[in-house]
Amino acid sequence: MNLTAGPVINLLHEATYSTLATQSERLPGYPYATLVPNVLDQCQRPLLLVSALAEHTRNLLADPRLSLSLLEPGAVQIQTAARISLLGDAERFEPGKLLQARYLRYIPDAAQYLELDFMFFRIIPRRIRFIAGVGRMGWLGPEEWRSLPSLPLEQESALLEAAQSEASAAIAILGIDLYGIDYVVAGFRKRHVFAAGEGRSAIDEGFLRTAVAQLS
Repeated sequence: MNLTAGPVINLLHEATYSTLATQSERLPGYPYATLVPNVLDQCQRPLLLVSALAEHTRNLLADPRLSLSLLEPGAVQIQTAARISLLGDAERFEPGKLLQARYLRYIPDAAQYLELDFMFFRIIPRRIRFIAGVGRMGWLGPEEWRSLPSLPLEQESALLEAAQSEASAAIAILGIDLYGIDYVVAGFRKRHVFAAGEGRSAIDEGFLRTAVAQLS
């Protein structure tokens, strides 16, 4: 399969949660799997906000190697659904105000955890396996991921303000990137994918206004 990054990125945004598998510290050699919310940074890297007391956090601090797996939302037939297995390394870091604000737009309840022992990690992808359906699959490597176009957080912040002013009162804009718009309507998270499903080089307010008009 001739794999491009667009469908992979859009599925990473569409899924509200993923299965995180870490290297078990208690039982070396065994993977330890748990469910985590799905939020990406401006470089399309998954973010984790996890408690110091959690088993998977202890595992990551001892060994950063991990895997994430996720499935196309609403899929009934798993074998024909789109899905991703991401292998990478967890890197602990302190987010700036804009990135923290981005995370909290997706997971508002996480605000209470910032006062506790929770810590942020970003996942640096090493290999990504994308399966679009039976017999349709391929790999993306780290070089391809590092070369992806990204929207600086400062620009996203300005575009968010413009987008929210244009959107219906029933729609809350969560995030904007060069591949699409994440938003919530009637309590459900949705993804508006830009035309052709691949990344743009830039987003101006005229293009954004047209895209926001299509949200429902």
